[in-house]
Amino acid sequence: MLEAGCDEAGRGCYAGPVFAAAVILPKDFYHEKLNDSKQVPEKDRDLLRAVIEQEAICYSVARVDVAEIDSINILKASIKAMHLAIHSLNKKPRFLAIDGNRFTPFPSIKHICVIKGDGKYANIAAASILAKTYRDDYMKDLHTSYPRYGWASNKGYGTAFHREAIKAYGLCEHHRKSFNINPDIPTLF
Repeated sequence: MLEAGCDEAGRGCYAGPVFAAAVILPKDFYHEKLNDSKQVPEKDRDLLRAVIEQEAICYSVARVDVAEIDSINILKASIKAMHLAIHSLNKKPRFLAIDGNRFTPFPSIKHICVIKGDGKYANIAAASILAKTYRDDYMKDLHTSYPRYGWASNKGYGTAFHREAIKAYGLCEHHRKSFNINPDIPTLF
C-alpha cells in the first residue's frame, strides 16, 4: 500500500511562505541520519534531500505565499500547502501520515495525524527534510534582495537579529502582517 508522509516548514516564521512536502518512500527505505528536520544539522539535511529525491517512489513540494497566509491564516495555509503537495504526487497514495494534530481530510484518501510524527515515521521525516530544505533555499534566495533582515541565516524566524532589523527598517511585503509582529517580544526561535 502506498503511504505518503506529509509535513510543513515555516509555520512559525515572521516572513516568507509556508512550504509542505509529501513523500512516498520504498517499504525498506532507511537512512541513519533521517529524523525530524529540526534535529538534523543543515549539511546533513542537504545530503538527505539528495538521497530522498533519488530513492523516493515519488515526492512533491508545494508552498503557500504570504498574501494567502495573511488571508486565510497560517494553519489553513499549512494544510493547503500539504494538499497541494499531495495533489502533485505522480502516484496516488492510499494512505496519508500527517505530522501534527490537525488536518483537513484529502478527498478519498484516509489519513492519520501523528504528533511529532517527523521523529517517528520515515516518510514524515523525509517530508520534513524536503519542506525545510526547499524553504531554506527560498529564504536564502530572498535574502539577496532583502539582506538587512538576515534571512540567509534566520530563514525568516523571529531571531534577535531579525527583530532588531524590523525595529530599524520596518516590515516588508514578505512579512506576515497577520502575525501582528512585535519585535520587542522575543520568540522561541
